[in-house]
Order: sequence, then structure tokens, then C-alpha cells
Amino acid sequence: MLKHEDNELLVRVGPKTAMGDLMRLYWLPFLLSRDVPADGQPYRVRLLGEDLVAFRDSDGRVGLVDQACPHRGAPLVFARNEEGGLRCVYHGWKFSVDGRCQEMPAEPENTPMLDRVRVKAYPVRERHGVLWAYMGPDEEPPALPDMEWNMVPPENVHVSMRIQDCNWLQALEGEIDSAHAAILHGRVDSGGSIDQWKQAADLAPKFEVVQHDAGVHVASRRKLDEDKNYIRVNQFLMPFWTLVPPFSQFPELSGHAWVPIDDEHTLCIMFSYHPSQPFYEKTRKLFAAGHNGRETGHASDTSFEPRPVTYPYHNYWSKYNRENAYGYAPDLAQKYNAGMPGLWLQDAACQSGVSPIYDRSKENLGVSDSGVARTRRVLLEAVKRLAAESVRPPSAEDPSKFLLRAISITIPAGGDWMAAGSEFMRAEPGKDFGYAP
Repeated sequence: MLKHEDNELLVRVGPKTAMGDLMRLYWLPFLLSRDVPADGQPYRVRLLGEDLVAFRDSDGRVGLVDQACPHRGAPLVFARNEEGGLRCVYHGWKFSVDGRCQEMPAEPENTPMLDRVRVKAYPVRERHGVLWAYMGPDEEPPALPDMEWNMVPPENVHVSMRIQDCNWLQALEGEIDSAHAAILHGRVDSGGSIDQWKQAADLAPKFEVVQHDAGVHVASRRKLDEDKNYIRVNQFLMPFWTLVPPFSQFPELSGHAWVPIDDEHTLCIMFSYHPSQPFYEKTRKLFAAGHNGRETGHASDTSFEPRPVTYPYHNYWSKYNRENAYGYAPDLAQKYNAGMPGLWLQDAACQSGVSPIYDRSKENLGVSDSGVARTRRVLLEAVKRLAAESVRPPSAEDPSKFLLRAISITIPAGGDWMAAGSEFMRAEPGKDFGYAP
């Protein structure tokens, strides 16, 4: 059970909040490169409760600036993106990607305001089709994190984005909870029992949680028989990353960035990748199109309900949401344990179906929630140390701390999974799995 004041500390991410300050120490993935073509339509963004506009100028540089023109507050989403800058349609003031004002057509030619006025701008970096923003206090941002999925060649990875209408931590906790997978995502046979997934061999795994410099290893140990244990190690990486172990029949690696849009909406960036070879084209098409009307772990191209360009992330709002029960149908519930048409919908319905921010004082945590509980403690400790002592987590300044993988291995019963899996948990772009997932 989480105390109300600690829950508030964890979930509130806006300006001048302790968790927001922690988040700002890290680079935030916030958009796909394809969403901002050169001299194209400015793109509305919201991050950590701040309303912003992204655009790519004529030279290919990407800017992330305040959504309101600093003249008299006109929306820059309507600005003309032309000739190396963003020109407000109201009075023609023009801004570069770094926030400098280039032109003020209605003012005297030598006006001192031209040098003085700026629009708030954040540094942006681009790597392999993904845009990253740094909203932190340092004039010189740290290096981009060594996230393996964004360091392999683009042909090795599939990335999707969607908005989930709940708090970022609610969404994140679902992916470090290994106990739910075989139950929530399993099929139901005629007798009403779960009959899918390797984890179904033992629905009450033993959890072993190990803290490290970048976050938490969350291991679940299941009995396969008297001589073997099946070990799945999920990863939580500061401040909002999760990595999911592979399956033998689907051996790609995957995970999420659960990026806070504001307190009640999360930008869910999912990645699936192979570290050493091009991604399977058949699987990529499955992720993009779904299968027989069902969603995979990725949001399909047809799962969105476009909104006007004045909405943040206007093309990533799902047509499945709390208002329409995430596509729930009673007939589906007879075949699947959950009656939603696909994996991510089942997760989203459980994570956000009650309310955008759940009152955690009503929870009753069990041993299967060990990883969730430890992750909360790690985050609380990091937030409090930053606020009280200005001490930053190690991963905020060392990008190599993110070179980790989630793994699934079979070991002798009672064996040491840390010893058996340590080599495989070290990420290295270009290095194959090195074991049978």
C-alpha cells in the first residue's frame, strides 16, 4: 500500500514537481522523425505537463519550442514553417529551432526586441528515426542513453507510439509485473482454465528482485519440472523504461518508454528489435496490421482515431479507450480470459480502466507485486535524494548504465539466475542473444 503523499510525489510530473525535476535529468524520447518533415506542419507536443510545438526547419534541424508565440500568445501550431524558421501567422514574428527571434516585420528594423525576445526552446537530438528532448537544468545536456533498441540499425527494429489515458506509473507497473501475463493474456479452455504461455506451467512464481545502478531486475522463477526452473527477468530502468523478456517462439527483444505527457496521459513508445540482424518482415507487418482484427503488443496502424492538429500527438490517440470499454465484447471473453481484442488493449484496460490516477491506498499488494513495490521505493528514494541533497541517480549522467537486456532462461532447479544470466543481460548492439530465449 502506498501512502497518499508518496503516491502524489510519484505521479505528479508537471513543472516544479519533484518527480518532474527527476524526469528532466534524462533525455525523453518524444516523437518519431517521420512526424516532422522539413518545412512541414508544426506538431503539437505535451511533455511533463508543458505544451510545446515540434518542427523541422529547411536545413533538417528539429526544434521543440513553446506552443505560444511570445508576442501575444498566438498558437504556433498554425505558424508557417518556412525558410529556416517558424513564422507566427498573427504578426509574422519568426523563430529558429533554438528559440531566437529572426524577424519582427511590424516592428522598426533596428528594434532591440529582436535580440532580447526568445521563445522557450529545448535541445533535440535525433537517432535512428526517433526524436529526443532534453528539458533539464544543464546547459550542456548529457549524452543520449545507450538504449540498445535505438542504437541498432533501423532495419533491426519496429517502433510504435500510442497515448494511454492514465498516469505514467500506472502504465509502467503493468510491464514489470510478470505474474499477470499468462493469466490476463491467456486463452481459456472449455473447463475455464488458462491453457497458453510457458508461464502457465506455474501460475504462482517465486519473485526475486535485485536493485542495480540503472534500476531493478525483476526475476520470476517458475518450476518446469523437478529438475528445471524457468526464469524471466524483466527490467525497470530509470526513470520510465521497461524491458520485457523474449519468448522462444517470438525471440525478438522488446520494451517500452512510458513518457509522461501530463499527470493523466502517457506516451507509450514500444520497441521490438533484433540486436544483430534485420527485423523479421513478417513480424513487422503483423505489428502494423494486427492479426484477424486483434492487436498485438504494438498499436496497429488502424487502431488510431485522428484528432485536430491542435491536440498534442493528434495522430496517436487510440480509438479504444475507457469510454468504449477498450473494445470489450462478451463473446471474446468466452475465448480469452480478457474480452478485449488484443494484448495491449488488455493491459491498457486493466491499467487505466478505473481512473487516470488510481488511489493506491486501496491496494492490497502480494508477493507477486515485489517488483512493483521495489520500483516504487527506488523512485521515491531518487526523488527525495534529488530534492533534499541534489544527488542525481547514476544513470542520469552515465549513458552506459542502460546497456541491459531482459532475459528468459532455463536453469537447474534452485540455480543462481544472476550468475547464469549476467552475461546475457549485458546489451551490446550487434551481439546475438547467445542463448536460447
